[in-house]
Amino acid sequence: MTTTATRTVRVDLAGRSYDILIGRDQLAGAGAAIAAATKARGCLIVTDEVVARHHLATLEASLTSAGLTHATLVLPAGEKTKCWAYLEKTTEAIIANKLERGDAVVALGGGVIGDLAGFASAIARRGMRFVQLPTSLLAQVDSSVGGKTGINSPLGKNLIGAFHQPNLVIADTGVLDTLSMREFRAGYAEVVKYGLIDRPEFYHWLEAGAWRGIFSGGPEREEAVAISCAAKAAIVARDETETGDRALLNLGHTFGHALEALVHYDGARLVHGEGVAVGMAMAHRFSQSLGLCSQEIPSRVAAHLQEVGLPTKLQDVPGDIGSPEAILEAIRQDKKVSRGTLTFILTRDIGASFIAKDVPADKVLDFLRSEAA
Repeated sequence: MTTTATRTVRVDLAGRSYDILIGRDQLAGAGAAIAAATKARGCLIVTDEVVARHHLATLEASLTSAGLTHATLVLPAGEKTKCWAYLEKTTEAIIANKLERGDAVVALGGGVIGDLAGFASAIARRGMRFVQLPTSLLAQVDSSVGGKTGINSPLGKNLIGAFHQPNLVIADTGVLDTLSMREFRAGYAEVVKYGLIDRPEFYHWLEAGAWRGIFSGGPEREEAVAISCAAKAAIVARDETETGDRALLNLGHTFGHALEALVHYDGARLVHGEGVAVGMAMAHRFSQSLGLCSQEIPSRVAAHLQEVGLPTKLQDVPGDIGSPEAILEAIRQDKKVSRGTLTFILTRDIGASFIAKDVPADKVLDFLRSEAA
């Protein structure tokens, strides 16, 4: 199940389809690909301070070589950048640099930069062209694909945003070599998620040892990114704006987003992928507590996440995260809440997740109390 070839995954949307280019050393040739996909004359690169040190010069040279004029906005790294203040800074940079509607915003970074820059491109000039150059594993397999853009509210994660599909995604798997182990592990949680949603054979492959090749930069890395992107592309093609089964992509996120809000998006305590890992483990234990799956399933999921060094319990989050009641209150801000009722992604087996609507709040609170004990 391994390969060394560069992959192209197509996201098939009527009139707005685009390619995801996956492989090593993609960044050096990104300029020509961006010019071909967007037909833009100029662009604004949006990146963060950490990514800029490693990769900005390569991208700028590539854009210049392709004849694209470009300006650059370098923002602070971290989840707290996904806020109103930096959204304003980004949109004003687009306008100040006299970029036109037919020009492009290029996000060079992880999920924070991709979400923020994508939202800015959705609203500046009433919609501009947009390119994702994801530099984290989490962004390559998840947040760069599917057109979800946005910022956080102090009351909850990703509550302000728009659907705005990119024109192109370029996933240079070589840039992942510069990630810290903690960030790489956090991204791996999203890879595991695709197996747990509806691809049990993918999960078995990861669990059986392919994860080691992903971490070490072997051909398994490109394979895992391509499979993850194809899995997400298939769901997005069926349900672009999350009116149906796109909600499956939120496996683990209901609990995880609540925990991120409760630590006030403090990346020193919890980054997004870690929250997803805890959330997925909790979602499987919650499913077992409701009699939906055997006890073996959550134990197996937690064991694999722990094997790669990811957290799986509330107690793994440093510091005080608040009471079970506080966690439930944070869950009530989840985007899947409808008419005040709670929706969770639960499971019956490995790769057999489903959308559970109208989950009783008292059942959730009982479960949270057991988790906190």
